[in-house]
Amino acid sequence: MNITITLTDSASKFIINNLYPLYLHDLSEIWGTIPNLYGVFEEDETQTLQEQNKVFDIWWEKAGILYPYLIKENDIPVGFALVATPPYTPSACEFYLNEFFILRPFRGKGLAEYAAKEVFKLHLGNWELQTNPTDTNRRAQHFWRKTLKEYTGDSYLEECGKSYDDELKMIFTFNNQLELSNP
Repeated sequence: MNITITLTDSASKFIINNLYPLYLHDLSEIWGTIPNLYGVFEEDETQTLQEQNKVFDIWWEKAGILYPYLIKENDIPVGFALVATPPYTPSACEFYLNEFFILRPFRGKGLAEYAAKEVFKLHLGNWELQTNPTDTNRRAQHFWRKTLKEYTGDSYLEECGKSYDDELKMIFTFNNQLELSNP
């Protein structure tokens, strides 16, 4: 496995933009969402993927605050991780895993776990990530429990509650500063 995690810039953002509709399609199974009248997974009247992509320009306009990482295996794009810092985080965390996605053909091989842990290592401090708490999302819940247990030595918190967007979420929090700064 030759996995790389690279911070994208405005010249390479199109790769994450290409992967994003596949991510939304996967999420539709979990959240029960459907595309709008134009075939785009958005609740508004967005007509094209190009229009949809404009929403994500902020990820490349806020360098040092928002971190759009591309995940590759053997130079093939296989997913992305979008990491936010304040003011784009829920309160009490320094780093928020806003989105994390791995293409289906690359799942179940340890790649996602490796990539998530490598992204965490890039930013030391208080972390939060959230996922859907329902039975339709058991695979992701299991993935995060297993990955965080291994990464933190079982030193993470998990709770089900309303998130910053007032939706019920499974919320995971941990601090990786002590674990990684002490060899």
